[in-house]
Amino acid sequence: MFVNFYYPEIKGVEIPDENFCGVFKPKLTENTTDVENLVREALQKPIGCNKLSERLKPSDKILIISDDNTRNTPVDKILNVLLPYLQELGIKKDNITILMALGTHRPMNHSELVGKLGQQIVDEYKVVNHLWDKKEENMYYGKTSRGIEVWGNKLLYESDFVIGLGHIVPHRVAGFSGGGKIVQPGVSNGQSTGETHWLSALVSGSEIMGKRDNLVREQIDEAARLMGLDFIINVVQDLKENVVDIFAGDLAAAHRAGCDLAKEVYGVKIPKADIVITDSYPADIELWQAAKGIYSSELVVKDGGYVILVTPCPEGVAKTHPEIERFGYVSLEEAKELMEKKQLEEKSVAAHLVHVGRVIKEKAHGILVCPNISNEIKEKLGFIPSNSVQEALSYALSKIGKYASVVVMLHAGEILPLD
Repeated sequence: MFVNFYYPEIKGVEIPDENFCGVFKPKLTENTTDVENLVREALQKPIGCNKLSERLKPSDKILIISDDNTRNTPVDKILNVLLPYLQELGIKKDNITILMALGTHRPMNHSELVGKLGQQIVDEYKVVNHLWDKKEENMYYGKTSRGIEVWGNKLLYESDFVIGLGHIVPHRVAGFSGGGKIVQPGVSNGQSTGETHWLSALVSGSEIMGKRDNLVREQIDEAARLMGLDFIINVVQDLKENVVDIFAGDLAAAHRAGCDLAKEVYGVKIPKADIVITDSYPADIELWQAAKGIYSSELVVKDGGYVILVTPCPEGVAKTHPEIERFGYVSLEEAKELMEKKQLEEKSVAAHLVHVGRVIKEKAHGILVCPNISNEIKEKLGFIPSNSVQEALSYALSKIGKYASVVVMLHAGEILPLD
């Protein structure tokens, strides 16, 4: 069986029929509904709260928080409906600010902002990148029930009403993306984000991925309410990024409804396998994002097996987190030791190291096929380096044996493996 990947620069792989167990990916729907009509319908029937027309005054200062270019949410189409709707309610353009929720990613440049929002919106509205590492841009909002200090962008405090835009897919840290995540970690500082991410490192992926209500999501929702997230508009997309439906309203109630649909779209029954070949699509910019392909493989690979991550990563490992290359992927105990010795202080990075390390260091072995990361760095990170998927598969088969089972996961940055 020959399998191609989404990346033109990475050659496909020939898998022996006697080993091949299938190619798995999220569902493709037949939805043809216009996105802008779905936005209008969602705004007229918000979940868990009143309509915006009943909550806003013409004098209100509105903050719209958008996810960044590492997500494929059709924000431009949402804004094409939302912005005129706000103006119909009497809100002036000068009272609307769009804040890009970067989390701890690098700032978006002008061309990226245009690609995400559209030229007209960038020209006519105030658009700001969240700067998570700038103390003067962030402020203290309070503590969650677990004592997590909530620090985040001060623009939320300075606004009368905050609307978050995002998409819902399975997520290793929070169960699903979307909802309050647009605020925590979207527009929070590194300290707060580190605390919620570290919580997720203490449990396996099977305990969080695909589960809307979990200990991390609880803290995310609390942080989002403390910071003043008033309303969300979240989309669920299919394999081809067609919008299946849109959910608007309260950050928990609307999100919960969206997660139910996302589980149907992204949930795929996949057999356990000795060798899992996984891409990271659409999280391909850098390994910090591409590791999502590893996260999903944790639920599929057998103990002692091999995970082959196939990803381009044009920006390398992580521009904003050099600690990843410094320490490589580690076990939970190793990460705890690094933090105790104060060698590693950023908890969100520590959690990332553990999430990947749990798979490629503790449960199985990892092989990395990535043209933009050198073999030297691959080894330093804890991967077995390989220059092609075919080479990687041959190596894994030589270690497991000729009867090894092989599964391929495509669009694995968003897939939810089910038993």
